[in-house]
Amino acid sequence: MILFSACHLPVYKEIIMRSLPITTAQKMAALTQNSYFSRLDQTILEKLVPGVSLRAYERGETLFWEGEACAGLHIIQRGSVKLFKTSRSGRELIINILEEGATFNEVPVFDEGENPVNAAALEPSLIWVVEASVIQAAMREHPEVYQAAITNLTQNLRMLVGKVEELSFYQVTSRLARLITQLQPEQLSGDPPLRLTQDQIAARLGTVREVVARALRELERSGAIQIKRRKIVIQDEKLLRDWAYAPPEN
Repeated sequence: MILFSACHLPVYKEIIMRSLPITTAQKMAALTQNSYFSRLDQTILEKLVPGVSLRAYERGETLFWEGEACAGLHIIQRGSVKLFKTSRSGRELIINILEEGATFNEVPVFDEGENPVNAAALEPSLIWVVEASVIQAAMREHPEVYQAAITNLTQNLRMLVGKVEELSFYQVTSRLARLITQLQPEQLSGDPPLRLTQDQIAARLGTVREVVARALRELERSGAIQIKRRKIVIQDEKLLRDWAYAPPEN
């Protein structure tokens, strides 16, 4: 899911991640649970295992920087990660927000290029990293690894097409209503840090906080939601879903 949002560049911690001790069995389990590797024979997975590590990151810590050599395929074991780019003027463009189970940084693994984006942990996170070199070696030796990669990249492309359509044709208020119907109650009306801020909502919708604030007021005036002390309470679920699935604008 690609999200386009600009905000002032925050200060990120330098990369001080910790590599955690893990067993071969834990590495194998991590591989078999991931869509890129779950259908591969054990003999192939065994060749990948030496290149698998588990890393711990603090909230706000950078995982990698755009333009650097690719360390490998990243899989979120626990926590959440933000992918972003920065402009010359120091503004930030959020590409995606990923949560547990998500895989990212595939492109430089397969084209052997540099990291196309920056990545930072949004909370304390555990991240599996499968080194690019062992994946590339396995692909050269076993064509079925290519098939797994193509299948996953195709699914990502379909998701991208759907997101582009949503960003292009649907108003922010409709996208916001749809997001509210999908979020957990604690993300709407819980206590920080579980409750999403307007900046975080804007990042997920591909807009900015001021536009989200106007859309929230519109939903509140219609009676679909109520905002109490920055908490969002659903007042009329049917009306909210009517907003969420309104026809796209012409």
